[in-house]
Amino acid sequence: MTRIAFVVGEPSGDRIGADLIVYLKKRYGIDLELVGLGGDAMAEQGLTSLFEIEELSIIGIGAIVMRLPQLLSRLRQTSKAILAAKPDALVIIDSPTFSHRIAKAVRAERPHIPIINYIPPTVWAWREERAAKMRAYIDHAICALPFEPDVYHRLDGPPATYVGHPLLTDPALQRILEHPLRPRPADPPTLLLLPGSRRGEIDRLLSDFGETYERLAARMPALNAVLPTLPRHRARVEKVIADWSFRPEVVTGETAKWAAFEKADAALAASGTVSLELALAGVPMALAYKLDPVAYRFRHLVTAWTAALPNFITGHPLVPEHFHEFVRPEHLARRLERLLTDTPERAAQMAGFGEIRQAMSIDRPPGEAAAEIVARLIEGTNAKR
Repeated sequence: MTRIAFVVGEPSGDRIGADLIVYLKKRYGIDLELVGLGGDAMAEQGLTSLFEIEELSIIGIGAIVMRLPQLLSRLRQTSKAILAAKPDALVIIDSPTFSHRIAKAVRAERPHIPIINYIPPTVWAWREERAAKMRAYIDHAICALPFEPDVYHRLDGPPATYVGHPLLTDPALQRILEHPLRPRPADPPTLLLLPGSRRGEIDRLLSDFGETYERLAARMPALNAVLPTLPRHRARVEKVIADWSFRPEVVTGETAKWAAFEKADAALAASGTVSLELALAGVPMALAYKLDPVAYRFRHLVTAWTAALPNFITGHPLVPEHFHEFVRPEHLARRLERLLTDTPERAAQMAGFGEIRQAMSIDRPPGEAAAEIVARLIEGTNAKR
């Protein structure tokens, strides 16, 4: 029997964990036992979670302080349960504030258990010193971005391997990737408005996006616009845009989102993972972001030269970024006009997106490659005993 423990703290990690388990099952069959923390997707693969991982989905320093006693209790509970299970390996996925504390506790009590960090911390964005510290309790980092292994090597972190981004397994994106990038915009063109997936992001950006769209539509009267959002935010978004002179089409759901990406000619988006989705889909973009007041006070901790994943992957400022006082509708409208027409700016982004597609290409599913790394570490440990 092979017993593998998981610590996953959010839905995105839950989906990654479930994908990994699928391939671990192919390797170990009925001899695989799962313990630890996971969500609904991992439950479908046979993991009975110690508690609901939604308890760990806390955003903001104030919320963390308020819930600190509960979090500390869950830390102790999780560490104790995993140590009692005596797993053959521990896989922690994302959520480093919680999962790395578990990893340290397990390493201290059971130093022989291999510990794998799938989706390791973004040390390339802030707090680089974390990479070297991880060597003490992480045996291997499994990365979703192609530049990360080199970063971890440069920073004297644990061995790291790129296996591919979970996005690459999305059937809708896979269909888009089967086709070459469209070099020229449609006539009339279509603009995507993507003000974020969290309520706070939408509240801080949507009015600026509306002003940008209004000015752009005045310059390009035939322009179409689509605003994909989550179902839970639809009513809020529609209430805000009801007063706009030009109103975009609001769509919800993954199918509608990817359909909008497929026909879009440019996008104004909140900085985040969506920038990578847009790059892979071949949609030129301008990015904008405004931090909440508390996070703004800690902005000095961010040491990265960019916040845009497409820029990290290509190694140069491929897509423009606008933060806080630089989120100026007139400036954004003029920049987007250049991306919605056949210009050198548009051509430069499309060329960069081709580089990103090539850099991120994989020859097998990420879960399969990750499962091989986990199995290799387990077998290597067993061989030493």
